[in-house]
Amino acid sequence: MANSITHHIPNTVTCLNLFSGCIACVMAFQGNYIEAFGLIILSAVFDFFDGLLARVLHAPSAIGKELDSLADDISFGMTPALIVFSFLKDPALSYPAFLEGVRNYIPYLAFLIAVFSALRLARFNVDERQTSSFIGLPTPANALFWASFIAGGYDLILRYLNAGMLLLLICFFCWILNAEIPMFSLKFKNVSWKDNKISFIFLIICIPLLIFFYISGLAAVVVWYILWSLLTRKKV
Repeated sequence: MANSITHHIPNTVTCLNLFSGCIACVMAFQGNYIEAFGLIILSAVFDFFDGLLARVLHAPSAIGKELDSLADDISFGMTPALIVFSFLKDPALSYPAFLEGVRNYIPYLAFLIAVFSALRLARFNVDERQTSSFIGLPTPANALFWASFIAGGYDLILRYLNAGMLLLLICFFCWILNAEIPMFSLKFKNVSWKDNKISFIFLIICIPLLIFFYISGLAAVVVWYILWSLLTRKKV
């Protein structure tokens, strides 16, 4: 009986990831960006612990692997897409003249984020190279970027950016999700500086970014993660 219960614990945590992701979608659609941001963080916590619990409890399963990807595409694919969709529909957001005629249709391009996130997750499941590091930007990092960027920088984005610039940013992140670019993982096998120098330097720089940029700090951290991965990358 105990083993049966233990077997279901990781999948239960994955379902909590999905549940919080569904609520985050509602918050995003309503334009409640801070709440959506907080729920994405909660989903990321659940996403971390479901895999950890599966390993610790020796309870991995084929269903758990599939369920994890489905939950992640809601929490880290659909939620950021809805955040960007809602923001692109904001009347205060300026549109360049050449996009004014299709202003009502442009927000739907935000759902490319969900599409390319699903592709990223599918590739991750079949790519044996991504056991200890990543190829392309992980979907939680992409979701945290968009949620942090819009929730924390709402006023500044409206003041200095326009819809055209955001579309370019969408294209960039859709590309980097599936790009053949090695990105390091924060999985520590020991605490040795020599073996984990890249991760330690990354984490040290993250501290002032989070302090200085506050809510937008996670967006800055994701940008720093991409840049540091490019600077320290090895051949795929």
